Amino acid sequence: MKIRRATSSDAEFIADTYRPFVEDHWASFELRAPSADEIAARIEAAGDLYPWLIAEDETPLAYAYASPHRTRAAYNRSVDTAIYCVEAARGRGVGKAIYAALFDVLSRQNYVMAFAGIAMPNEASLALHRSVGFALIGTYPNVGYKHGAWRDTQWWSRPLATPQDPPAPIRPVSEVMAEL
Repeated sequence: MKIRRATSSDAEFIADTYRPFVEDHWASFELRAPSADEIAARIEAAGDLYPWLIAEDETPLAYAYASPHRTRAAYNRSVDTAIYCVEAARGRGVGKAIYAALFDVLSRQNYVMAFAGIAMPNEASLALHRSVGFALIGTYPNVGYKHGAWRDTQWWSRPLATPQDPPAPIRPVSEVMAEL
């Protein structure tokens, strides 16, 4: 399996993979599945600060990405992460592999903490996040309404690096990926 940086040319795969999580499940709190064009715009907006990765064999199997944790400047060393696998890739270690690659890139970029919000219930996502070092930090009760029910979201955290004082500058994704 190869893991590489996603580009806007991967947007159709990403949109197709993500669509069932939006339309058929509460794993995403989006209510309308984004188009490939919207996904391409998200990848472009991430720029060189936030990585989007693709895991593939002969075809793409999964994607994972990081985004800003919050918009206020003091949060700029923390990221939110997300991962989505095609059905055929689930339970085969693809999720662990792409998450490991994402964490490696993020730690080399000098990010310190990763967070993941998991809409409940979602045992498969909980198991994956536990297996890659996330720990539960809290629950937002009844935070979203989707598919006819109020949903809790659990928030999980995972350290990426030891905090430095002062913090090291964030390195560009392109620079880090060139080293790998």
